[in-house]
Amino acid sequence: MRPSPIEDILAFVTKAAWPTAVFWLLIVLSALIAFMAWRRDPMQRTGAHVGRWLLRVVVGSMWWQQSLWKIPPDFDGLRFWMQNMVDHGAIPLQSQLVGSLVIPNMPVFGPLVYALEVVVGVSLILGLFTRAGAALGALMALNLWLGLYSAPNEWPWTYAFLAIIQIGYFIDPPGRSLGLDTTRKIS
Repeated sequence: MRPSPIEDILAFVTKAAWPTAVFWLLIVLSALIAFMAWRRDPMQRTGAHVGRWLLRVVVGSMWWQQSLWKIPPDFDGLRFWMQNMVDHGAIPLQSQLVGSLVIPNMPVFGPLVYALEVVVGVSLILGLFTRAGAALGALMALNLWLGLYSAPNEWPWTYAFLAIIQIGYFIDPPGRSLGLDTTRKIS
């Protein structure tokens, strides 16, 4: 039986494993950062800033959760989806590169994909360097969109919408709302 979204979230946040503890630490840090920004800067005390913070944390949590099935050294799931990119990609050159370069070198690219997804997730959850994190997330989402465009049982607009969210975050970095980017001049 498929879990409901509530069951899925509860399983994710209660799983007894080190990534869950790190996730909770990130969430607590994000809340503390938001509280400190709220107290320090009266301009941050708006519903819009709270909304941006919440959405940023949710999207960052999605990146964190999706990184978990790529934790080294097991890359079977990642290899499966990479093969789908080879078989169903929209751009032949991308399919060829994934098939001839990425898959054969999974010990290099697997940890890299994992690390990049963790960086995007942490950037958004903490509101730190969110423009850079969003740019990286947008590139990764565009890669997924084009690579899995014709994959069976995949809806390509899922990845397009993820790219759109990340591009929006690049244009208007959400870390400026109750995040660590509020303390930096450039984000």
